[in-house]
Amino acid sequence: MLWKFNLQFFAGGDDKTEEPTSKKLDDARKEGQVAKSKEIPSCLCLLAMFLILKFWAGRMGSQFIGVMKYVYGDLSEYAKFYEGRMPATNMFFLFRSMIYQIILILLPVLLIGFLVAFLSNLVQVQWNPTAKPLQPKFSKMNPLSGFKRIFSLNSIVELIKSLVKVGLIFYISYSFIRDSYMVLFSFYDIPLMQAIGLVGELVSDLGIRISAFFIIVAAADFGYQKWKFHKDMMMTKQEVKDEYKNTEGDPQIKGKIRQRMQEASRRRMMADIPKADVVITNPTHYAVAIRYNPEEMEAPYVLAKGEGYLAQRIKQVAGENDIRMVENKPLARMLYHNVEIGEMVPPELYQAVAEVLAFVYSLQGRVS
Repeated sequence: MLWKFNLQFFAGGDDKTEEPTSKKLDDARKEGQVAKSKEIPSCLCLLAMFLILKFWAGRMGSQFIGVMKYVYGDLSEYAKFYEGRMPATNMFFLFRSMIYQIILILLPVLLIGFLVAFLSNLVQVQWNPTAKPLQPKFSKMNPLSGFKRIFSLNSIVELIKSLVKVGLIFYISYSFIRDSYMVLFSFYDIPLMQAIGLVGELVSDLGIRISAFFIIVAAADFGYQKWKFHKDMMMTKQEVKDEYKNTEGDPQIKGKIRQRMQEASRRRMMADIPKADVVITNPTHYAVAIRYNPEEMEAPYVLAKGEGYLAQRIKQVAGENDIRMVENKPLARMLYHNVEIGEMVPPELYQAVAEVLAFVYSLQGRVS
């Protein structure tokens, strides 16, 4: 038995071969879809935290010890005063004071972490606040869509990225502990506070090394996110056509509207030809109808003009209305190419047009 497979089933529809338009990129940005890596803020925050721990751990430790001394000192005083039974209200105020002082100690660290995360995201995607990603989307509740996301290329990349991070943490930690194991054995011979300071220094050094390696992972992830975003934004030829229709209008409809406007303008122009004083011709290629009334206008103006078939129609209408036609090839060409319908003749052509009008007026017995 022969089995027939329809390979189109595996095809992803129309190929996205066209570059994304600026409109699609702007719409995606408004929806909160931008190329950014979540690893960059994470690794930079981690690096900032361990740097703070390395250079500020001693001061923070002293502050924490001061808080503990304050709390336990007050507890002993309360115990003596109340004969071992401390009221709940006093305990609450003491506990609240302790929490408040701990927050003050940690506040600079938290602010630096927030600032690093904010700036790292700002550098990646610029300033573009939007609440669209927070809006619920029922399409995400579709089990089929969820299944596709689980087994998508992005999920595979995230899995590989997680395995790489775990492997890096294990390798860096193992190498660091292997090189520092002699320091760990010295904890038996040093005072407690010195041992605590040494542990803080070792932890901060290890954290800085891990963060530095994570920056490499974050840079690679950022490049992948840029490539993936560009690939997702690619468009099919049909999408480009549809977008053009939606923004600029259907080219066929616009062409028909333009054609009708031209026809209406041409009809008005042909209706005005009987008012002309003269039609200057090429004689076969161009025809320009000129009108001049000294009482109403400062200079002659172009009443109608045409080329080819339209020039023949102008001459035909002029003949039907006994409008004089004068052949002047250079003048007809200059007027056609340089003066629009309804515009006055430019000063550099006054003399040539005046001579034609004078000639026509002399034939008609009029004084120019």
